[in-house]
Amino acid sequence: MVGEKFTLMQYSVSAILGLIDAQQFVIPEIQRPFVWKRTQVKDLIDSLYNGYPTGYIITWKNPDVKTKDGNVANGKHVLIDGQQRITALMAAILGLEVLDEDFNKDRIKIAFNPLTNDLTKRFAVQDASHLKDKRWIPDIAELFKTDFKQRAFENEYASYNEGIDLDELSNTILKLKGIANRQIGVIELDHSLEIDEVTEIFIRINSKGTALSQCDFVMSKMAADTVHGGNTLRKVIDYFCHMAVKPDFYPQIQKDFEFEKTEYATKIKWLAKDNEDIYKPDYNDMLRTAFMYSFDRGKLADLVSLLSGRDFETREFREDIVEESYKKLNEGVCAFIKEYNFAQFILAIKGAGYQSSKLLNSKMTLDFAYMLYLRLLQDQTIPNHQIKHHIQKWFVLSTLTSRYIGSPESVMSRDIKSITEKGFVNFFEEIEASALSDTFWNITLPQALETSSTNSPAFNTFLAAQINLNCNSLFMHGTMVADLLNISGDVHHIFPKAYLRANGVNTKIKYNQVANYIYLDTQVNKAIRDDAPNIYFGKVLDQCNTKNVVIGNITDCDRLKQNLEQNAVPETVVNMTVKDYDKFLEQRRYLMAKLIEKYYKKL
Repeated sequence: MVGEKFTLMQYSVSAILGLIDAQQFVIPEIQRPFVWKRTQVKDLIDSLYNGYPTGYIITWKNPDVKTKDGNVANGKHVLIDGQQRITALMAAILGLEVLDEDFNKDRIKIAFNPLTNDLTKRFAVQDASHLKDKRWIPDIAELFKTDFKQRAFENEYASYNEGIDLDELSNTILKLKGIANRQIGVIELDHSLEIDEVTEIFIRINSKGTALSQCDFVMSKMAADTVHGGNTLRKVIDYFCHMAVKPDFYPQIQKDFEFEKTEYATKIKWLAKDNEDIYKPDYNDMLRTAFMYSFDRGKLADLVSLLSGRDFETREFREDIVEESYKKLNEGVCAFIKEYNFAQFILAIKGAGYQSSKLLNSKMTLDFAYMLYLRLLQDQTIPNHQIKHHIQKWFVLSTLTSRYIGSPESVMSRDIKSITEKGFVNFFEEIEASALSDTFWNITLPQALETSSTNSPAFNTFLAAQINLNCNSLFMHGTMVADLLNISGDVHHIFPKAYLRANGVNTKIKYNQVANYIYLDTQVNKAIRDDAPNIYFGKVLDQCNTKNVVIGNITDCDRLKQNLEQNAVPETVVNMTVKDYDKFLEQRRYLMAKLIEKYYKKL
C-alpha cells in the first residue's frame, strides 16, 4: 500500500537541477520572493559539503491527461516542499538571480576559503572583505560552470597564496565540486492521492509540522502549467495581492516586461493608486473567492482536482476538463481584480459602518460576501441599486452569527448550493428568519457581548452600528465615534479600571468586559479620571443645568439623553457605584444588542 502512495528516490544535486532545467520538476516558488536568509543558503552549502543530511524534497506528480486526439500528455512533478532549498542551490551553485520580497532580482554569492583550518568558517555570504582577501574564492558558482578549468584556477590561486600545498588545494576543490554529486532524498507522491492524504504525509515528514493549505496546492498546480496560462494567472494573483498591501510596488511590476505584455497588466494597474486598507486579500482570499464565483463550489480541494483534469464521475483525467477549468478560473480572477467590482464592494462594506480594518475579524466572511456581490451583479432578478443593500445585510448577518467560523468550506458549499437552487432573496429570507429571531436579539446577542475580547464579532458590529448611525461619542456633540475609531480615539472603561480594582474587582475578564468599553475623546477621558460613574456622570448632569462645562461639550438634558442612547449607556448610570457594576453590564449588553438590531433593520 505504501508503494502506491509514494516512491522514495535518491537524486544527486546536479540531477535535480537538471530535472528542473528540463521542466520535469517545477518549482512553484520560482516566480515568488525567496524568503530564506542568506546565511541559510550558506548553511545549506556547508551541510552538503560536509555530507550532512539536508532533509527530504517532496514532489507531487500531476496526472497524465487524455488529450482530444487520444494521446496522453505526461504530468510534471511539482515541488510542494523543498522549494527554498532548491532555489538556494540554484542561486549559490548555478549563479541564478532570485527575487527579494519586492520582486527585485538579486544574486546570493557564497564565498569559500579552502585554506582555513576552522571548518565553521569555510563558507561565508560574500561581502567586500572576500573580494579583497585572496584566500577567499568570492563566488563558488564560478567553480560549477561547465567551462571551469580546475588546473588553471588552482595555479592562479596559488600565485596569490604562496606556499600552499597544491595537492591539498586540489582535493579541497574537488570536495567542493562534489556537492553536485551529493544525494538528496526525494519523496514522489502519486497523483491519485487526495489532498487530505498529501497534507497528512507532508505534516508527518516536515519537521516543523506546518500544514500546507489547499491554496498552496492550487498555486503549485498553476505554476506547473504553461499550456493553459496557469503560470501567468498565478503571477496575476501574486502581483495583485502584493500591490493590495503595498501600492508603491507597481514600478517593480513594470520591470516584468513579459507580464506587461499581457492583458492583466492594465487590469491591476489601478491598485497603484489605491490606499484602501479594509480588504487586503492574499492569494487564499483571491483563489477562494474566484473559485466560488466561477465554479459554484466551496471546497478548494475540488479546484486542485479540476485543474488536474479530473472527471469526478469516471475518476479519469482529461485535457478538456483542464482547459475548461483554467478558463473558468480566469473568469473568476478577472472579476475579482476588476476595479469597479472591488471598489463598489468596499463601499458597501464601509457603508455598513465597517470603516476600519480593526472591525473586520474574518477574512472568510469577507471572501464570501465579495463572491456574493460578484454573483448578484450577474443576477437579472435583482435590481442593481439593491445589490449593496443585500450585501450589507448578509455581511452583518454572517458576521454576527459567525457563519463562516469553524467549518467554513462546508457551510459555504451549502450556501452556494441553496442560493443557486432557490435564488438569493428566498435563501436570504429563510436564513434571516431562522438565524435572527427575537430570541437572537434578546438573549443570544446580549450573551455574545458577555466577553472581554474587543475583537469579538458582536462588539465589532456594535461599533460598526454606531458608525453607520452617525453616533456621537460619549459626552460630545460633533465628535463622532467614527472620528475616534479612525483617527485619535482609544477604547476606555465606563467604570474606570483603577476605580474597579480599588474596590475589589481585580480580574481582567471582569473589568475588561466589552460592555464596559467605550470610545472617548482624549480630553473627555482625562476629565473623567478614575472617578466613579455617579461622580462624573453627575458632573455632566450638573453642567446641563449650570452651563458650566466640565466634561465634554453637552449642556442640554435632552441632548445628554440622546447621547446616552447613541452609546447604549443606561440612564441609571448617573447613580451607579461599584456595587451596581454587574447590573450595569447586564443593562448595557441589552442596550448594545438593541442598537445593533436597530442598525441591522435600518440597512
